[in-house]
Amino acid sequence: MWLDGRVIVRDCPPDLSNSAALLPAARAALEGEGLDFSDLDGIAFGMGPGSFTGLRVSCGVAQGLAVALGKPLLGVGTLEAMALAAGGERVIVALDARMGEVYHGRFVDGLRQGEIGVCPPEEVPVPGSGGWLVCGSGLSAYPSLRERLAGVAARWNPGLLPHAGFVARLAAPLLERGECVDPAEAAPFYARDKVARTVAERLAEGGRA
Repeated sequence: MWLDGRVIVRDCPPDLSNSAALLPAARAALEGEGLDFSDLDGIAFGMGPGSFTGLRVSCGVAQGLAVALGKPLLGVGTLEAMALAAGGERVIVALDARMGEVYHGRFVDGLRQGEIGVCPPEEVPVPGSGGWLVCGSGLSAYPSLRERLAGVAARWNPGLLPHAGFVARLAAPLLERGECVDPAEAAPFYARDKVARTVAERLAEGGRA
């Protein structure tokens, strides 16, 4: 939650599903500041790419709240939020997409360069210049990706994962600019046409079960 320049975060309990834990965690964050859902100026959600189930839950809950409360809805890209969290001027984000692929994006001073893509690690585009901070779980999942980007990387952060606090940081200026999403048209961004394959398909293509 973004509140007067502060970010207030409540983590969902690991033993509960996202669908069961998300609203109670949000309510706890608000109550900790003496607020309730009606006090919100807008509702933001991480729209992807990322986990299929996680994206559906976040989008669905945000849509429901926006409609029920009559609040603006804001969608924030997962890789944009990760690039902000990374803290570098030139950032390559590589998030494990499973199925033998990674979601990838390139950012300079927080601005996306080109489109968000999804492809096998050996096909991730390599910038023409060095000095990049490379981050995300794709580095740990696919060691070949580190080898591919070694010539342009100045720093590595394989442990960086998406975090709601940075979604909130990016949503605040979107709300100020009025860059909202119609709740009826809000949808997760999967970055790939097929969002699920069988275990046999993933193993046959060198991915993980």
